[in-house]
Amino acid sequence: MTTTPRRATGRPRGFDADEALDRALLVFWRQGYEGASLANLTEAMGISTASMYATFGNKEQLFRRALERYDEGPSAYVPLALAEPTALDVARALLAGTIRTTTRPDQPLGCLGVQGALATGDAGREVRALLVDWRKNGFARIRERFERALAEGDLPAGTDPALLARYIAVLQQGIAVEAAGGVDPAELQELADAALRTWPLP
Repeated sequence: MTTTPRRATGRPRGFDADEALDRALLVFWRQGYEGASLANLTEAMGISTASMYATFGNKEQLFRRALERYDEGPSAYVPLALAEPTALDVARALLAGTIRTTTRPDQPLGCLGVQGALATGDAGREVRALLVDWRKNGFARIRERFERALAEGDLPAGTDPALLARYIAVLQQGIAVEAAGGVDPAELQELADAALRTWPLP
């Protein structure tokens, strides 16, 4: 008695998980978490829904992986900016990096951390909370760097590092929103330059 071989299921031949994740990142970045359907994601990734679940988990888990990827790639300017020698240099590098990342012609406009949370309803509460924590972490890193600057005398006595960090974080988010709306990078840079003209110097 012969049996018919079972058809193989799962990942397609030649499947590259890193490339698939990069493609999912672009979908989330362009459409937001809620706007990115499973059909959109699997089509862009070139895999079946079953393969997506087997490799990355559900949509929320895939988004978490995509956000990590965003930190490692487009947002990798942040640790470099925080390593700049002065607080003013840090602020300049953070704003310049935000402008560069949110306006590149070869990728979606805006910021995944901002775009990803747009119109997120009850089904996306966990992702909304994730992105709130992601932004809080970004703020905390800037605040800690400015606290160090204050301790080292790089900022004048009486400067509030937390307020200064919030100022930069809000500028970054505002730039990302304006970039998503198509504002020219040169105009955004003029805005960033103007915002730093009153920077507190020791």
